[in-house]
Amino acid sequence: MSSSGKLFTIGLVSFWYLSNIGVILLNKYLLSNHGFKYPIFLTMCHMTACSLFSYVAIVWFKVVPLQNIRSRSQFVKITMLSIIFCTSVVGGNISLRYLPVSFNQAVGATTPFFTAIFAYMMTFRREGWLTYVTLIPVVTGCIIASGGEPSFHLFGFIMCVGATAARALKTVIQGILLSSEGERLNSMNLLMCMAPIAVICLIPAALIMEKDVIGITIALARNDIRLLWYLLFNSALAYFVNLTNFLVTKHTSALTLQVLGNAKGAVAVVVSILLFKNPVSVTGMLGYCLTVFGVILYSEAKKRNK
Repeated sequence: MSSSGKLFTIGLVSFWYLSNIGVILLNKYLLSNHGFKYPIFLTMCHMTACSLFSYVAIVWFKVVPLQNIRSRSQFVKITMLSIIFCTSVVGGNISLRYLPVSFNQAVGATTPFFTAIFAYMMTFRREGWLTYVTLIPVVTGCIIASGGEPSFHLFGFIMCVGATAARALKTVIQGILLSSEGERLNSMNLLMCMAPIAVICLIPAALIMEKDVIGITIALARNDIRLLWYLLFNSALAYFVNLTNFLVTKHTSALTLQVLGNAKGAVAVVVSILLFKNPVSVTGMLGYCLTVFGVILYSEAKKRNK
């Protein structure tokens, strides 16, 4: 690889880190510290931005070739994925209202555990015994982190676990529903198809469950115009998380992305503790470290099985 190519890759990875960690921290700041207590509306803003930016990137800038929905069956499958996708995002955002980012990331790191369970339940696909063994520290670490978390909140914990399980379910169902060559979409086209459906689902949910959210948001923005800029910037970041995720995979590999993802969680934890000054315990941090160690072992076991 040329020096210019290396610089491009380093810049891309850096932007991927910044967008991923930035959207998590800004979500936390808005929902917990700034007092904007509307996670469904916030998710709707994210999905709206993803819809618009995806269309511009694919149709205008041709970042990837446009893939159209070819059948009613494919549309139904994408709608199902979209509902699961926005459920996981809403659940994650709700959890950030009640839990510190450090604990949120510890629970989120258990995704491989739920993925393995759903894969077995829905496809009867068994992994090697070593893969299942590596899930023991993943779950054990999360249990230890829960017991040692000074800011533990039961509802927030349930929402976080639900979001993590929904994220894993989407991965498994996506592999089942869009497995045929004619229906398979790359991640950017899939996002462009899913995001508008998510917006349609989230609009009534936000209006019903978060009473007068639009009026309250306008009133809050009049008192503090920064809120509007925070929402716009946060929504744009939500799209760039997906874009950089796709580009990093394209210019490196899925394995590299997995390794970077493991490190990203640790970086997000450290930065959030420094920014929000949330109390942490030695037990909680040991539990999180054990979970991350289990995820690394799981990744290695999956690679060897292949």
